[in-house]
Amino acid sequence: MKILVLNGPNLNMLGLREPGIYGSQTYDDLVSFVQQSAQELGLQADMRQSNHEGELVTWIQQARGTADAIVINPAAYTHTSVAILDALLAVNLPAVEVHLSDVHSREPFRRVSYCAMACQHVIAGQGFAGYRTAMQWLKENHPA
Repeated sequence: MKILVLNGPNLNMLGLREPGIYGSQTYDDLVSFVQQSAQELGLQADMRQSNHEGELVTWIQQARGTADAIVINPAAYTHTSVAILDALLAVNLPAVEVHLSDVHSREPFRRVSYCAMACQHVIAGQGFAGYRTAMQWLKENHPA
């Protein structure tokens, strides 16, 4: 099973950005964790990060026919991007939304997710482990 793992804006700043919320591990640490987790689960993960909404939309569109599922941490675009929602709906692939922090216990605006409207599952507040949980969920619920 091939999973496209997408990360939105500012995740490249992990380790520097609000470590009290997001921890001290870096984006490179996250990439290593996801790749190792995918391997252990018998999956292939293509992991990407962009600070640009349009690039994320393009990658989602390109996933049609090349990936079996999507794990997405849209970051700030979670709460604003109808474009990402529409792209997820258009490709019609199983998708799980992931957040490092528990967005449901943070500021009220973070509790609104456009992207979740196109996802089959949302995982928040598990840190890096949320990515593994998302991949495991997709493997169990949408085998390729």
